[in-house]
Amino acid sequence: MTGTVWRHVRLAFFLGGVGLHRLSMYRVDFALGAGAFLVRVGLQTAVVGLVFRQVPAVDGWTYHEVLFLLGFSLLPRGLDHLFTDQLWELGRKLVQRGEFYRYLIRPVNPLFSLLSERFFHPDGLGELAVGAVLVGWSGSELGLHLTPVQWLAAPFLVLCGALIHTSVKLLFASLSFWTVTSLPSMYAANQVSEFAAYPLDIYHPSLRAVLTWVLPFAFTSYVPCGYLLTGATGRVVWLPLVTAGALVVALAVWRRGINAYEMTGS
Repeated sequence: MTGTVWRHVRLAFFLGGVGLHRLSMYRVDFALGAGAFLVRVGLQTAVVGLVFRQVPAVDGWTYHEVLFLLGFSLLPRGLDHLFTDQLWELGRKLVQRGEFYRYLIRPVNPLFSLLSERFFHPDGLGELAVGAVLVGWSGSELGLHLTPVQWLAAPFLVLCGALIHTSVKLLFASLSFWTVTSLPSMYAANQVSEFAAYPLDIYHPSLRAVLTWVLPFAFTSYVPCGYLLTGATGRVVWLPLVTAGALVVALAVWRRGINAYEMTGS
């Protein structure tokens, strides 16, 4: 078991290096992608600033608390982006073009084989870096002092948030085994996840319910930030269970999808 784990770790670093080398051959594309990300985050930050020029707080959230939430939301998103960006290709074209079979004939787990083609995506590093800067600066402005327990919990909160992002992405990408392409549904879910970068208190109760219990993006940022900012455990105790549930559902759909793909003889 240990040997298998280390084998996959070595493969991850090797294949990640290959992927980075491939990306380095298209520097203009990478620069455009990085620039677009910085513009998007810059606009989000500017909009938050404009709102708080008019009001001192939004439903109890201050300017720096919202920036803390916005920055924290980038951490699990970036960690997910770093390792699972290839799922977009599954939803977009791999089943449609009959290319998925190659992952079934390799001597490694098909999901690992699929994801490994785009490990260590640089955009993920950018999200992690910008998120860390926003969290660090806004936390400093707030005079935030985490307890030792909160410091220990913080990486776990980010990891769970990343796994939730991955689970939702895998779930919708796997639908392509039946629908041939699932890019529209993946894009829609990704757009919904953007709502989690802001306080859920400002949304209609029905949207809050969707973001909490249907597509549980609230547990990637809003719930962890509530714990880190106030110390209130509240819903954060549900985070491990929600993460495990999301993973179980996504992997079940993935396995059913692989079986459906094999039975079609694609």
